Amino acid sequence: MKSKNVDVKIPEAQLEAEDRGAEEERPREPDSNILDLSSDYPRDKHISIQRHLADLEKLADLREDERKPCPLCPEEKFKACYSHKLHRHLQNLHWKVSVEFEGYRMCICHLPCRPVKPNLVGDQTLSKMGAHYHCIICSATIVRRTDMIGHINRHVNKGETESRFITVRAPKSSYQVVKESATDVQVLPNHSTPQKTDSYFNPKMKLNRQLIFCALAVLAGERKPIECLDAFGATGIMGLQWAKHLRSSVKVTINDCNENSVTMIKENCHLNKMKVKLNSREEDNGETMGNGEESSDTIEVTKMDANVVMHLRSFDFIHLDPFGTSVNYLDSAFRNVRNLGIVSLTSTDISSLYAKAQHVALRHYGCNIVRTEYYKELAARAVIAAVTRAAARCNKGIEVLLAVALEHFVLVVVRVLRGPTPADDSAKKVRYLIHCQWCEERVFQKEGNMVEENPYQQLPCDCHGSMPGKTAVLLGPLWSGALFNTGFLRRMLLEAVQYGLDEAQPLLKTLVCEAECTTPKHFSTHSPGDENKQEECGVYIRTPNTSAESYLVHGKRKSEEVLRSAAKRQRAEHSAEHPPFYYNIHRHSIKGMNMPKLNKFLNYLSEAGYRVSRTHFDPMGVRTNAPLAQFKTVLMKYSTPTYVGAQAEGPVHLPGEIQVGEEVPAAAAIKVEEAKLAEDDKSGVAAAVFTESYPTHCAAE
Repeated sequence: MKSKNVDVKIPEAQLEAEDRGAEEERPREPDSNILDLSSDYPRDKHISIQRHLADLEKLADLREDERKPCPLCPEEKFKACYSHKLHRHLQNLHWKVSVEFEGYRMCICHLPCRPVKPNLVGDQTLSKMGAHYHCIICSATIVRRTDMIGHINRHVNKGETESRFITVRAPKSSYQVVKESATDVQVLPNHSTPQKTDSYFNPKMKLNRQLIFCALAVLAGERKPIECLDAFGATGIMGLQWAKHLRSSVKVTINDCNENSVTMIKENCHLNKMKVKLNSREEDNGETMGNGEESSDTIEVTKMDANVVMHLRSFDFIHLDPFGTSVNYLDSAFRNVRNLGIVSLTSTDISSLYAKAQHVALRHYGCNIVRTEYYKELAARAVIAAVTRAAARCNKGIEVLLAVALEHFVLVVVRVLRGPTPADDSAKKVRYLIHCQWCEERVFQKEGNMVEENPYQQLPCDCHGSMPGKTAVLLGPLWSGALFNTGFLRRMLLEAVQYGLDEAQPLLKTLVCEAECTTPKHFSTHSPGDENKQEECGVYIRTPNTSAESYLVHGKRKSEEVLRSAAKRQRAEHSAEHPPFYYNIHRHSIKGMNMPKLNKFLNYLSEAGYRVSRTHFDPMGVRTNAPLAQFKTVLMKYSTPTYVGAQAEGPVHLPGEIQVGEEVPAAAAIKVEEAKLAEDDKSGVAAAVFTESYPTHCAAE
């Protein structure tokens, strides 16, 4: 080492000892100040965390020097000064750029502190840092102020408001108690916008939970007791509702892989006076029951991966509700589910299912989809196709009981049928869809492996012949079968009425009408065609009906042939599937024409001889077996023209035989308009205006 042009040789051992001593003394500078703090300040907090600016000045008073140094800056950066300069320095350089949290200020620190990364346990590499902040909760060192604010917000969202440890749980006073369907659950303050590792509770999914409860209640009426699994418990709200209302009919297992969620599920079980069963032991506020006792108010809570728990045990009812897609758990769900059991899954990855991220839908579901007017039903059929393929890999078939696609989720409920024959029958219903991009006409591809020369011939429209280039796109593979089971939906509606589930009842009524493809005015709780025993997948279901009494005439029963023919007719009525997909009445409206009301339009289509109903997928959608050309013809027939002149909208008023307020066919309205224009102005301007308003009719004439 050279000093003042004089070479001085120092032994290497002495150099290493000095470096080691310097490294040991460097991180101890802030700790020496902490030891001298007053007793009212928490010792686990850093020196830069204070409540008031005067507390920082008091730290400088601990020094014996006449001039006071800054407690948050090294001496080589800020030399000691008098009190008024120190006050200005602390206020402008430390206090104004601090981060506030629960009355404390995390001031910026310039001391050579040891860097501590957030959410990391263990020793860190020793190095000097520039200006930084110390977290009041986990003691992490963060350089930027904006990053520090985001770091604190993440702690708050997780419920971590205590210092010293990262994994400390929030006190019970910070939890919120939410009540739903007579079930109380504790939720985190960030239950509506959680992090990925937090317990999630979404109040907007209440309708989803009610539909799943009705499906489970119907299954519990067929056989009992049944073992049901909530694979992603989160707060445990769904499993608690099952056990609290269905009692001894179900044996509930709530699973979650997150330790905080499992602890919250246990607390919610105790909050609802339910016993918790863990590893063949039952806990009830510290009390342990005997090994031979089995209580109806007992919930089994497990902490493992959902795929593992479904591989280890068999269940009658499985519900999957993960973050995003559920395709990663389908193989495990169908591996051990019992015969005639039910698997329900909720998919919340609506960005991919609703064709906003088409590449993600292709990656997860192996399905090619585009944004169409019936995109919600397209999403439901894509999910069912993935379920069908997963079940077929386990030699199982499915029957779709319910498929709902709303704003926040896609819910699919299927019944499992064991055996290769049901698996083959279900796999045959997965087909491709031919969709015309010009007129929105669509048709499922025919069965068979033979390649057609012109697949456009399968479409009812003639857009390919009249338009240049390729006009259609191939979508899928999609589920081509029925989306609803009428008998199952009717029993779900009865369960919803019995348990007072008000939000699910209107939707279930719409689903029943949609499954039968009928209008709401023809809806009844018990269909006149119901048999005394209705068969669904080998399970006989009793429905209240007095149809057997109609076969008794003065104490005598009609002949067996009459009974047999009536049964065949009723089975044919039940087996009639609803038409696939729907049309949006606004999408196909005619320019310059006022459409009829939706309910009146349904009656017009029904009078024309077509099956018709509304759909829950689209409030302005019409599910019908009528082709698009006939749909537009009926819509055109009962639409009234919009006036170009003084009267802009409303029904057409005609003199003579037609009375005011009656709906007028479009052709008659056009003739009257022509007569008026001819009388008012015989110049070419009026004719041009009329031709611009009704180009289709003028071209036809």
